[in-house]
Amino acid sequence: MAPDRERARHGTVLSMVDGMSLRVILADDQEIVRRGIKLLLEREMPDLLIVGEASDGREAVSLARELRPDVAVLDFAMPVLNGLDAAREIRRHVPLTKTILLTGYAEDRRVMGALRAGINGYVVKTQPPRELAQAIQDVAGGAVYVSPVVSRAVVDAFFAAEQSPAGRPPSERLTPRERQVLQLVAEGKTTKEIATILGVSVKTCESHRTRVMQKLGIHTAAGLVRYAIREGLVNP
Repeated sequence: MAPDRERARHGTVLSMVDGMSLRVILADDQEIVRRGIKLLLEREMPDLLIVGEASDGREAVSLARELRPDVAVLDFAMPVLNGLDAAREIRRHVPLTKTILLTGYAEDRRVMGALRAGINGYVVKTQPPRELAQAIQDVAGGAVYVSPVVSRAVVDAFFAAEQSPAGRPPSERLTPRERQVLQLVAEGKTTKEIATILGVSVKTCESHRTRVMQKLGIHTAAGLVRYAIREGLVNP
């Protein structure tokens, strides 16, 4: 994020951008959850348009590249590609699309990691439904939105230290492809299955896996699984 970027808002409601409808995509691996979110948003924001839905992170990235929505709402814990890495890919391919991470995690380190990854909004699932609507309005207006339940000190600390990589966790030193490999290994995929999913050779996939282990200082597949669970990349 640029140093002069507007500081994160806590619960501030902005009006609909220029009075125009906002185009949004939703990504969650549970269809019933997507339906619930869609109904809530349509009730809170009648002019909002849900233009696409995805059941995993890779599908969300594909939809964002095809539809170029104003905002992408992404669940954190999704198969194949988690919401945080999907947001990174969307930011890279469709920079005008704002991203909101919808998550059950409110821990300081997770919030900091999301902000460093360029997330525009961080909404904790335990908050009232109206908050997601507020977040969509805010990020569409150019602000960064963070749930009020998240410590203000955490947000201030991010903006104070965003130019320094010191103290960042090892996982943030992984490349996007290495993070994808880590998640797929943790989901129990074989090297051949991962290679097929990512469209690379088995040898290339093995090289990615080796580099992940080296960077994280982990030497077994079980260790990678434990790490991914601890980081929230996959559900236990």
